[in-house]
Amino acid sequence: MSNDFPSSKLERGKIFAKTGLKVGTNYAKRYLKKSVGKKETKEEGKEFHTENARHVFNEFTKLRGTALKIAQSLSMDDGMLPEEFAEVMSESQYSVPPINKALARSIIRKELGDYPENLFVEFNSDAIAAASIGQVHEARLKNGQKVAVKIQYPNIKNTIHSDMAMAKTLVNRFINSNESFDEYFEEIEETLMEETDYHQEAEYLEYFHDRFSGGSIITPEYIEELSSGKVLTMTFIEGQHLKEFLANEPSQKEKNNFGQLLWDFFHDQVEQRDFIHADTHPGNFFFREDDKLGVIDFGCVKKFSEEFTHNYMKLLPTHLEQDEQKIRDLYKRLDIIKEDQKDPEKEEEFFQFCKSYGDIFAQPYMGNKFDFGDREFKEKLTRFAKELPIQNEPRGDKNFIYSTKVHIGLYNILMKLEAQIDTQRSKKLTHTMIDVMEE
Repeated sequence: MSNDFPSSKLERGKIFAKTGLKVGTNYAKRYLKKSVGKKETKEEGKEFHTENARHVFNEFTKLRGTALKIAQSLSMDDGMLPEEFAEVMSESQYSVPPINKALARSIIRKELGDYPENLFVEFNSDAIAAASIGQVHEARLKNGQKVAVKIQYPNIKNTIHSDMAMAKTLVNRFINSNESFDEYFEEIEETLMEETDYHQEAEYLEYFHDRFSGGSIITPEYIEELSSGKVLTMTFIEGQHLKEFLANEPSQKEKNNFGQLLWDFFHDQVEQRDFIHADTHPGNFFFREDDKLGVIDFGCVKKFSEEFTHNYMKLLPTHLEQDEQKIRDLYKRLDIIKEDQKDPEKEEEFFQFCKSYGDIFAQPYMGNKFDFGDREFKEKLTRFAKELPIQNEPRGDKNFIYSTKVHIGLYNILMKLEAQIDTQRSKKLTHTMIDVMEE
C-alpha cells in the first residue's frame, strides 16, 4: 500500500471512472453471455460477483474517505446487491490496509508535538484497525492504562468536497429530473466533514460516556492531553467483532443478550431526543466476555429536528393501526409521496410499495417479543430492497438518510445474530414519546 493516496479531483476521478468502466463492462459481458443461452453455475456466479466486489474494494481502498464510506454502506446492504458484494465490502468496516508506519508516526509528531515512543510507554506501530477516515493503534499510558490512538489519514478533508461533486454529477447524469438533490448531497457532505473533526468527536465521546456509564454499554473515555483535531486518544475497549463472535458459535442466550443491548441502546437514544450514534455497522460494536456491549466510533452522530423526529416516531404506530389515510397523510408530511403528480397511477403504485415495506418494517413492534432469526421476515425485507422502484426525483425528508441507516443497520445486525428481542418497552416508548411531543 502506498504511503499516500490520490487527493486531487483529477486523480480520484480517474480511479472512480476506471473502476466503474471495468465492473460495468464485466457485468455487460455476463448479461450478453446469459442472453445467448450460456448457462452459469451457482459457484461461477458467486466467483464472478466476488471478483468484481474485490476489484471495487481494492480501488476504493486507494481512495479511502468518501469511497470507503460508500463501501461501508454496500456492506450493510441486505438485498439490493449480490451477497458476495456485502461480504467483501464488510472489510471496509475495520480491516482496510493501513498507511505506512513512518507516515503514521510523523502525523502524531506533527499533531501532538512528539513521536509516539516519547508520548506512550508502549505504542504498537501496526494499526489494529483501519477504515475510511483513519486508523487505530494500540498504546499504553505511563500510568499503565491501555488506550486506542486514532490517526486521521492525511488530506482526507480535502477530498470530500471533490468526491461529492463527482457523485452529484453522476446522479444528475443518470437521473433525468427537474428537481434538485442538492440538500441530500449537502447533508452527506456536512456529516462527512464533521467526521474529520476529532475535536467534535471528542465532545460526542464525552456525551455518550456520561450518558451510558455504569450500565451494560461500554464506551471509550476521551484523553484530552493526547488528542488534537486529527489524532484522538481514548481508553481501549476490549471485545470481539460480530463476525468473530458468531464464529465461536455462541448460545442463543448470549445472542439474545447482545441483541437486546443493541435494541435498547438504539431506543434509549431515541427516548432522549438528543444525539444518536448514526453509524450502526458491525465494526463499531464489541461483544465482550463480561456480557456487556462495547460501542466505538462517535464521528457520525446526528441530532434530528423535532418535527422530523415526531413524524418518524408516528410511522410505527400509524402502520400498526393500518389506517391507510393516516399513513398517506404522514407520508406527505415526510415528503415520501407528492401531492401534485403528473402520473397519479405511478404515484399510487409507489405509495402502496412504501406502505407494504413500512408494514414489514413495523413487524418487530407488533407484539411483546420478536425473533430476528425469522427467515420469512428477512426474505421479505430483502425482496423489498430488490424491488425498490427507481424515482427520478428526490423522495423523503433529508433526515431519512441517516435515520434509515441507523434503523436498517440495527435490523441487519440483529438478523445476523438471530436474536430474540423483548420489544414491549420500546413499543410503549413510541406512544409515550408521541404524547409528550404533542403536549
